[in-house]
Amino acid sequence: MQETNPELFPAAELPVEIVPGRKLTARAAALYAAPFDHFETRPVEELRLGFDGIEDDFHAGATRRSGGREPWYPRGTEMRNERQLSLVAADELAIVAERMGLREIKPEWIGANLLVEGVPHLSMLPAGSLLFFKGGVTIKVDGQNKPCRVAGQSIAEHARAADHDATALLFPKTAKRLRGLVAWVEKPGVIKVGEEISVRVPEQWIYQA
Repeated sequence: MQETNPELFPAAELPVEIVPGRKLTARAAALYAAPFDHFETRPVEELRLGFDGIEDDFHAGATRRSGGREPWYPRGTEMRNERQLSLVAADELAIVAERMGLREIKPEWIGANLLVEGVPHLSMLPAGSLLFFKGGVTIKVDGQNKPCRVAGQSIAEHARAADHDATALLFPKTAKRLRGLVAWVEKPGVIKVGEEISVRVPEQWIYQA
C-alpha cells in the first residue's frame, strides 16, 4: 500500500475563533395567532403547533411561496417554510417605537406569534438556536426577521400616524436587527402563556474563506 505524504496534508489550523454554546432561561410572556387570511395576529392563551406550524394560521404550512426576501428565486416559487413562527421582544419593540416617534408598537401589529421575555438582544440569537418549552414543544430559530414595509403600513394604521407613508417607510430603516426572529417547529405540541423556555445557543463562529 502506498504511504500518504504527510506534507500534502499538514495539520489543520483552526481558521476562526469558536465561541462556546450556552443556555438561557426565558418565558413566553404572550402568545398570538393570525387568521388564515391576514398576517396581523391577536392574543391567545395557547398555541397548538404541528410540523406545519400553528394550526390554521396565516403562516402555517410545510412550504411557502418565495417573495422579496428570496431574490434568487422567481417570485412565487414553492420553498421550505422556515417562517412558521415570528418571535419578538418587548424591549426591542420599545426601541423601535422610540426611534419612530411612537408611543408603542404592539407585537400583533407586525404579526408576532411569541413575545419572549428574558433573552437579552433576542434578535441577535443565531440561526440554529433551540427553544425548549416546558410543556414539550421545541422550535428552531432560522434567523432574523427582516423588517418590511407591509409591517410598517400596519404600524402606521394602528398608530394613526399623521403621515402614513412616511411612517410605513421608516419601520424598515429603524427596526433592522430589532425585528425579532423567525423559527419553525422541530417538535410539536401546545405552548401556553407564561410557559418557561430553555434556550440553547449553539457554538458560533464567523466563516472566512
